[in-house]
Amino acid sequence: MPTGLQVTHPLTGEPVDVWVGNYVLIGYGDGAVMGVPGHDERDFAFALKYQLPIVQVVHVDGHAYDYHHWQDWYGDKERGVTINSDIFSGFKYQEAVNAVAHQLQLKGLGEKKTTWRLRDWGVSRQRYWGTPIPIIHCEVHGAVPVPEKDLPVVLPLDCVPDGSGNPLNKREDFLACNCPVCGKPARRETDTMDTFVDSSWYFMRYCDPKNDQAMVGAGTDYWMPMDQYIGGIEHAILHLLYARFWTKVMRDLGLVKIDEPFTKLLTQGMVLNEAFSRTTTGKQYFWAHELDIARDEHAKVISATSRADGQPVTYEGWTTMSKSKNNGVDPQDLIERYGADTARLYTMFTAPPEATLEWNDAALEGSYRFLRRVWNFGAKLGAGPAVAQASSYGKGSQALRREIHTVLKQVDYDYQRMQYNTVVSGAMKMLNALEDFKTPGEPGADAALREGFAILLRVMYPVTPHIAHALWADVGYSAAGGLLDAPWPKVDETALQQDEVELMLQVNGKLRGSVVVPAAADKAEIEKLALASEAFTKFAGGAPARKVIVVPGRLVNVVV
Repeated sequence: MPTGLQVTHPLTGEPVDVWVGNYVLIGYGDGAVMGVPGHDERDFAFALKYQLPIVQVVHVDGHAYDYHHWQDWYGDKERGVTINSDIFSGFKYQEAVNAVAHQLQLKGLGEKKTTWRLRDWGVSRQRYWGTPIPIIHCEVHGAVPVPEKDLPVVLPLDCVPDGSGNPLNKREDFLACNCPVCGKPARRETDTMDTFVDSSWYFMRYCDPKNDQAMVGAGTDYWMPMDQYIGGIEHAILHLLYARFWTKVMRDLGLVKIDEPFTKLLTQGMVLNEAFSRTTTGKQYFWAHELDIARDEHAKVISATSRADGQPVTYEGWTTMSKSKNNGVDPQDLIERYGADTARLYTMFTAPPEATLEWNDAALEGSYRFLRRVWNFGAKLGAGPAVAQASSYGKGSQALRREIHTVLKQVDYDYQRMQYNTVVSGAMKMLNALEDFKTPGEPGADAALREGFAILLRVMYPVTPHIAHALWADVGYSAAGGLLDAPWPKVDETALQQDEVELMLQVNGKLRGSVVVPAAADKAEIEKLALASEAFTKFAGGAPARKVIVVPGRLVNVVV
């Protein structure tokens, strides 16, 4: 309905009609909302119905605006550019938002602001476990708080939930009490708080677990905020939200001095597996081992039939592991078949921790084979002295140490950023370097091998603790102390230094070989060595070099 009223547009100064509509979302701000009929579908329909003017203020290349029919691109915030907007024309979406906000601020009419809304939190549950709600119900005075001197309310410890309702309702010794106001018989509240209430602050108690004088103690000054929060996406939405809210309440009450409870967040991905079902009177899910499954050359499911009745079942694709969908994997089965370390290695190697993981039994075998290689290398290396530095190293030993310490530097970084899949990849590179070592008789060879394997075991220890612990003792490193107490390996910067470097050699842009040059060689010396190399002589065909391009540390390209 039109009100007959007008307001002044804050930027153009033009009059704007005020209407009352029944479609504006009740939770969207307070007071009036500016209608944008050119680019909001509901405003567009409203303007057409009541014959209000429509102005196109956003243009998308390749599209023509139709003032009589709504098209989805009208609301495109990604490709659109402002038009018919005076000084604000020609802006992309975010640029236009910032420019308008800045202009309003200059006029003293408003400022750019983000509003956060916390949903109402239903904290009561009709069940036995959870924190008691300290309320007493009196027929005369209604809901009365339990006096502070009578806190805490303690639940009985011998209730047995049997599915027939809240067992507290059957415990007269818990229910019966007197009203704190009038002293007449009353009944205690039997709802308990959601367990999210406890988990939203109990980490504060860990800082002073034996403090019986306060809700939280001075330990929070030292331990909080917490360095790292790890949880699934449902925790990041619910628990993390309310833990932050609870912390700010405790801050306002003077219980803690921090504003935020957690410093860093890692939202871990979900583990997926294939699901199979059949719908008759209801949906029935099948375990994969109950089916005959046909796959194509890319291992994709073509069809599946039940072994029990030979009838087809529907393949639902990859979905979150769930008991109800019969597509979970029992960790105990994996441990019995491969050992706990294989299961740990597989889950960390297959995907980054924040990504979803598609379960694959064949890939699990690959993790098992890698651990067998580690074990076999340790057995071949055999028991010997604790790790020691050699007085000198031959070229092969220097190359091995350079590879090990280069990978260690990357692994250090990957552990810090929680990229455990690349940590495992680094461990595999270390093992490859150790297995490929070809000069066992040169100076420092044994020391380089034993140092490299000691670094590998310490890198693997957080991922595969059992095999790393056993090999640490078997190979003789425990003479210097157990693996649990062993210091984290440090990168030896001297091991990373090279006397010579190998550069790829190109002739007219095509790779023709390589050339080894001193690490400290300048451009002129590199050019000289490249032109004198056997590869250049062979592929230049006697033609003189017209130009030599040197990319330091990488390649030399000779143009003939």
